[in-house]
Amino acid sequence: MKRLDGRIALVTGAASGIGRASAILFAAEGAKVVVVDRSQEIEETADLIKKAGGAALALTTDVSSEFEVAAAVDRAVSQYGTLDVLYANAGVSGGFRNFLELSAQDWMDVLGVNLIGVYLSIKHAARIMVPKGRGAIVCTASVAGLRSGAGGAPYSASKAGVISLTQLSANLLGGTGVRINAICPGIIETGMTKPIFDRAKERGTEGKIGQLNPLRRYGHPEEIANMALFLASDESSYVNGQAFPVDGGLSTSHPVAGRWG
Repeated sequence: MKRLDGRIALVTGAASGIGRASAILFAAEGAKVVVVDRSQEIEETADLIKKAGGAALALTTDVSSEFEVAAAVDRAVSQYGTLDVLYANAGVSGGFRNFLELSAQDWMDVLGVNLIGVYLSIKHAARIMVPKGRGAIVCTASVAGLRSGAGGAPYSASKAGVISLTQLSANLLGGTGVRINAICPGIIETGMTKPIFDRAKERGTEGKIGQLNPLRRYGHPEEIANMALFLASDESSYVNGQAFPVDGGLSTSHPVAGRWG
């Protein structure tokens, strides 16, 4: 049997990067997948799944809107009968503007997607999962939520919030049979990090991206998708309320340019 045979999964932020890789992997492992994103490229993700023989439904959705999140969950249930897995992955970077020049709107734009969007996704998935006594929820946080230096202020604070929300939700949903965990990616080559990679290519320093972690390289969306699959499947049936760095070892130490001894 495939690891998600018979499961219905909803993946947010699935138009590219980690979300697309995860949706494709979930489908390959037997799930029927509802893929959502505010980008029209979400249709391409669904097409890739269908061409590979899987089942997918694409919905254009802004996760910062409760109405749209609720509608996406309802559509998943009406299309496939239930919801077993949620991967709340949608996120925005917010850029790297000077800390003292950030406006309240800058913060709201990032928190609306990265934190409130995750909460809304959990809330509406849980209303389907809790009555049936089971479900797996996965959230994308970040190493930027563990300590400073890996993202702008609104982004880092939002991802720290996702980690806290994961722990909080696991306890508030205690006894319901619904598990919730988070993944903390390190530097991954995605659409969000494209500006970093583009600047490095222009300078001829692409090979230095990820040099501060013990593996001395950056990661790929499929490597995060593999962790998401584990947390979505019954293989992680006793794993709950945790935030897992998938970062080449970056978070094991304070980053330094060289090695001692």
